[in-house]
Amino acid sequence: MSAGASPLLRVAGLETAYGASQVLFGIDVEVYAGEVIGLLGRNGMGKTTLVRSIFGLVAARAGSVVFAGREVRGLTPDRIARLGLAIVPEGRQVFPNLSVDEHLTAFVAQRGGAGVPWTPQRVYELFPRLAERRRNLGNQLSGGEQQMLAIGRALVTNPRLLILDEATEGLAPLIREEIWRCLRLLREAGQTILVIDKYVNRLVDVADRHLILERGSVVWQGSSRALDEDRSLWTRYLGA
Repeated sequence: MSAGASPLLRVAGLETAYGASQVLFGIDVEVYAGEVIGLLGRNGMGKTTLVRSIFGLVAARAGSVVFAGREVRGLTPDRIARLGLAIVPEGRQVFPNLSVDEHLTAFVAQRGGAGVPWTPQRVYELFPRLAERRRNLGNQLSGGEQQMLAIGRALVTNPRLLILDEATEGLAPLIREEIWRCLRLLREAGQTILVIDKYVNRLVDVADRHLILERGSVVWQGSSRALDEDRSLWTRYLGA
């Protein structure tokens, strides 16, 4: 990050509940342009709720979410997306009756992402497997291919911030390696990324910084080097 730069995303004092059950308790997060941030924690600790709250899919009941200099808490997800935020959701959520080509061409937009614009052709170069299946429908793809498509669909919007929720969950080892390769390339290209994944041993090689959630609160944050050197954190908070 540049000295004196403002964060691209600033979450402050965020609280979210489902009915009477509070999930997030005063979350503070800052993400600067060009950073890759790992969001870690055991299942059920609030990671997905935080992502959904940032994107406006769940209404936060207190706090602030400032993205690209604008308060977005209370905006609808489509308005937030147009500001340059894209999410690869847990479960991929591809359209079963659209082809790979149709997925990618339907979502092309220019929402402020830096560098060389992402196009369907560039996604095919990133994921040659998708190019081979460009005429296949969403429900004809394997889980790994659907994840590649979900990432490509997000990239062609040319987002300022890309969020991946459970980036490699349920994928075969070879496909997981494809996703890690993709994340390294995106980092080298300067893409700002917030990623949730349980494979902390791989995330420390990709991310600049990490935050650990425990019962809806940030209990630790620091660099990949600090996390890699303190394996007690892995045992205490990550079950690794």
